[in-house]
Amino acid sequence: MNIHELSPAPNSTKKAKRVGRGIGSGLGKTSGRGQKGQNSRSGGGVRLGFEGGQIPLLRRLPRYGFNNKLFKKQYSIVNVGDLNKFDDDTVIDIELLKEKRIIGKIEKYGLKVLGNGDLTKKLTVKAAVFTKTAQEKIEKAGGKIEVL
Repeated sequence: MNIHELSPAPNSTKKAKRVGRGIGSGLGKTSGRGQKGQNSRSGGGVRLGFEGGQIPLLRRLPRYGFNNKLFKKQYSIVNVGDLNKFDDDTVIDIELLKEKRIIGKIEKYGLKVLGNGDLTKKLTVKAAVFTKTAQEKIEKAGGKIEVL
């Protein structure tokens, strides 16, 4: 198969409407826009959300909620799959991960271990937070977890 032999699936494309091409097309003269008025003119129509001068729905509804970024807990994040780089019986903590450049910087709330990937090594991992899947994978591989 070559690129010039490709064609769209049957009935997946429609012919474009050719407006203003004579009375017989059904879309001649005014091209389906009616006689006069704002929408018949070039560039006519109202902006998105405009309701004819009435207060728009978006402004009638109350605003709610506030997400205070001061209270957001920032963790340095590592996946279980990234820990396979270490040898068996290694004690892994945030300083070791920073030293080996697996994490970029040490965040205020410490290390969070996520469960993406598979772990084949028997490791001891020290972190502030473990997800349930991360905890299961570390213990299944014969390792231990220590919550700081």
